[in-house]
Amino acid sequence: MMDQLQQLKQMTTVVADTGDIDAIRTYQPVDATTNPSLLLKAAQDSKYSELLQEARSFATESTCSVEQMTERFGVLIGREVCGLIPGRISTEVDARLSFDTRATIAKAHSIINQYEALGIPKERVLIKIASTWEGIEAGRQLEREGINCNLTLLFSFAQAQACADAGIYLISPFVGRILDWHKQRQPEADFSFERDPGVQSVSRIYRYYKTHAYDTVVMGASFRNTGEIQALAGCDRLTISPALMQALAEDDSPLPQRLKPGTSSDDAKTQLTESQFRWQMNEDVMAQEKLAEGIRNFAADQIKLEQLLKEA
Repeated sequence: MMDQLQQLKQMTTVVADTGDIDAIRTYQPVDATTNPSLLLKAAQDSKYSELLQEARSFATESTCSVEQMTERFGVLIGREVCGLIPGRISTEVDARLSFDTRATIAKAHSIINQYEALGIPKERVLIKIASTWEGIEAGRQLEREGINCNLTLLFSFAQAQACADAGIYLISPFVGRILDWHKQRQPEADFSFERDPGVQSVSRIYRYYKTHAYDTVVMGASFRNTGEIQALAGCDRLTISPALMQALAEDDSPLPQRLKPGTSSDDAKTQLTESQFRWQMNEDVMAQEKLAEGIRNFAADQIKLEQLLKEA
């Protein structure tokens, strides 16, 4: 009998939500994602000391800034991960550029150039960008150049619509953070399984994309429990932390497929203008608050990582 992680891999591409090399080696995902918080955690682990030193040496030889040194560390982590997975690594653009389209594009070019200099082609990299209007527009341009993107910090249907219209390769709608917001306001409510508002959000996006034949990949992210993962079994991709992958691997009960391409959407195909996008985000208090919070938190961890590299 296959365990639930093995069953899930039969219907969904499993992605490791970690920069931990050992965890990736253990659970053998197809792809992997990182973010500033995960990189900060890795930088504080002694087993990555050689990569830290390599990043510092690169900065010294290239006389580059501390921001470029932390970027290099992220690329070096990505290089190590690529040696363990058959698919792609997602590497995030500095969150402080989330409202600057041109700077985001320039940073993406820098990341891709560094990967290619290390022998990793752009086809194995996804540039991870916050799903602001400016970020989505940067993704639109990068996709036209053949650089695939992962639009992250996605909490609303409007963000998903705009990403699909921009031709984004992949989106990462956040399940657990949506749940967090609702639980904080309704602590006694039953948000289990399909009642989970994060699960409902991803399911709606998935149905919309499949009904209207968008190629953009839906990758559920930010899970709080295995129930959320089980409720989204069959989604294109799911990025899962090592702890939750272990929990699935220890469960050998049957895992039915919940999402299938043939399901239909009640949402008509709509292409949003910038003003419509901004208005819908303004009306969605949860999405507005969680997007802003996510950007702030990633930026704060980016600054901590820079400080750690600078002082060591």
